[in-house]
Amino acid sequence: MVLVTGGSSGIGLAAAHKIAQAGAITVIVGRDQDKLDTAKGEIDAVLAEAGNPNGGEVVTLSADLASMDSCDQMVEWLVGKYGGVDVLINNAGRSIRRGVESSYDRFHDFERTMQLNYFGCLRTTMGLLPHMAAKRSGHVVNISSIGVLTNAPRFSAYVASKAALDAWTRCAASEFIDVGVTFTTINMPLVKTPMIAPTRIYDNVPTLNPEEAADLIVQAIVYRPVRIATRLGVFGQVLHAMAPRVAQIVMNTTFRMFPDSDRAKGEKEGKAKATPDQIALANLMRGVHF
Repeated sequence: MVLVTGGSSGIGLAAAHKIAQAGAITVIVGRDQDKLDTAKGEIDAVLAEAGNPNGGEVVTLSADLASMDSCDQMVEWLVGKYGGVDVLINNAGRSIRRGVESSYDRFHDFERTMQLNYFGCLRTTMGLLPHMAAKRSGHVVNISSIGVLTNAPRFSAYVASKAALDAWTRCAASEFIDVGVTFTTINMPLVKTPMIAPTRIYDNVPTLNPEEAADLIVQAIVYRPVRIATRLGVFGQVLHAMAPRVAQIVMNTTFRMFPDSDRAKGEKEGKAKATPDQIALANLMRGVHF
């Protein structure tokens, strides 16, 4: 049984399609029951059209993963109905694109990203881990960000929350490897989803589509690597380790070239059109959050 948080749209929905088609009982979680019902109907229709040869099933569960009580109720339901999960995909998340200078009076940006991206994931994972360990089998897939490797400017709140989860995962993975429970961190590049829709300049830069992102999740489930990252993400991490000042200068160039959006500055969102220089840099650094 596979649990996909944030499964009603974007990467989570695309992954749920592939997992259900492979024959798994797939529980998709989100806050909006109407969106969950729509997602389930979409997946069921595809399964029916194909004759559902593998016997996949989609189940919906409404939960607010920013609420610790809601996380606990979700875990209790999963354990009671299925005895826990075989694979947990921590996909639900919140991204905020706003420079530090624009965040001096917005400390809540940091609180709410940590609440969902770190504490919500952690509460869910720690609730399900005892049952995985008891069965001596289980896999946790955490959807992180390329920004953790490249230290992307304007994403300090988002990257910090994902970095916290990455660090916890590295520690936990070393504790559970001998009892059959494994972890994969996916340092996901920029993906065209509703999460990035408010930043209109992303309409002009190259991104992965949700199906391509879902392929990385499937790869994580099948092969269970410790980490999945793009070559550019790994290069960014190496550059920060080997020549940190050079890396800072490179990222500062992107910071100055791609300003805060109108919405981030508290203004009415206008139509953003990328300049030729911006398009060239975005293509050179495909998948990096600007």
